Amino acid sequence: MNKKLSSRTKSAKKIILIVTTVMCLLSLSAITVFAAPSTPSGEVDTSSFISTTITVLKTVIILIGAGLGIWGVVNLIEGYGNDNAGAKSQGMKQLMAGLALIILAVTAVPVLGDMMTGAMG
Repeated sequence: MNKKLSSRTKSAKKIILIVTTVMCLLSLSAITVFAAPSTPSGEVDTSSFISTTITVLKTVIILIGAGLGIWGVVNLIEGYGNDNAGAKSQGMKQLMAGLALIILAVTAVPVLGDMMTGAMG
């Protein structure tokens, strides 16, 4: 049974890595999709560009944190399934790091956006 659990967790880790990578790439490509519109005089609307960039940055950091957190949960389950203290410890660290990234994105990135908007204005 341990071999089944191990192969399942390896598959789950690969799937999580691929999904997180694809979601991050899609979020980064949104910057070009939502490029800053120009005013009739040809100037770039910087406030729109900054708000779009902050939204994309926030999304990318949350996705990376979620992927890391899910990966940590998989390691944690694997550690409990195999009675492996090292995997449990690593899983808990990854889960906490993922949650910390999500909290960072929710709290610090909007502050960064306000700072950038203030500097441009």
